[in-house]
Amino acid sequence: VKILVGNMGVLCLLLSLTGASGQITVEQTPPSLSIHEGENGTLTCNYTATTSITLYWYRQIPGRGPDFLMLIYSHEKEKPSGRLTATLEKVPQRSFLHIPAAQLGDSATYLCAVETQ
Repeated sequence: VKILVGNMGVLCLLLSLTGASGQITVEQTPPSLSIHEGENGTLTCNYTATTSITLYWYRQIPGRGPDFLMLIYSHEKEKPSGRLTATLEKVPQRSFLHIPAAQLGDSATYLCAVETQ
């Protein structure tokens, strides 16, 4: 997800898709999301896996490499990290990254990755 700050204080979240590898597929939705500064945003990472997983969320600032935000294990339902919270559902298999009261500093590309155990 890429967050861009517009002139009117609008945050645009554009999702980057991760590819499929082996028996795991990962897809982030929606393709784009626009929210105003101060509004809440939610990003979704859908995945398919036949075993227990660890799901990772990353944030990438333009011109830099991805920075680790948090991980959530398949036995967990919710994981806070600072202002952000990740939640995990088993059916359907997906994780949400909740960004409350979006700030200009949230501008970045957000990525999810899934690792089987």
